[in-house]
Amino acid sequence: MTLEVFFVSLISSMLINNIIVIKFLGICSFLGVSKEMSNVWGMSAAVMFVMMVSTGITYPLYYYVLDPLGVGYIDTIAFILVIAAVVQLVEMLLKKYVESLYRGLGVYLPLITTNCAVLGVAQTNITEAKNYADALTITFGTVLGYTLVIVAFSAIRIRLDSANVPKAFKGMPIALVTAGLMSLAFLGLSGLI
Repeated sequence: MTLEVFFVSLISSMLINNIIVIKFLGICSFLGVSKEMSNVWGMSAAVMFVMMVSTGITYPLYYYVLDPLGVGYIDTIAFILVIAAVVQLVEMLLKKYVESLYRGLGVYLPLITTNCAVLGVAQTNITEAKNYADALTITFGTVLGYTLVIVAFSAIRIRLDSANVPKAFKGMPIALVTAGLMSLAFLGLSGLI
């Protein structure tokens, strides 16, 4: 993989094909955790670990086990099992070593197992990645894009909590309007690469 191809894959998966605001995957954690910045960083780190390890396992699992055996059609089931095992590992580590973050993430931590963004990246890598390095690059760009969007969204939500917003728009309505505007802003990047 050349340096140019690396950066194109990275920027494309981070900005142009952003997992949250363009593909609309991972919205649950995006809306649920973004109220406090400390939880956002913790969730981003947890999602990064889960996505990278899951990609590291699912890509070779598909191409070296499932596809050669002719059972590539069970990839979704196999990927969910891998993702669930990795999330359990993250949950145990956070509970033991970073209990405050474990409590702050609450129900959203086990929900990473069913986070469609994690499964979506695994499936995208099977259809779009040209090789293992490309799959890891796409995953890393996706995680950077996830982090960028959720951190920006959290910062905006924190500011909106103290802003003079009409009563009908307080809370989740203004958050959804903000998410829509962010999506439009990222949509403007399409066609650059």
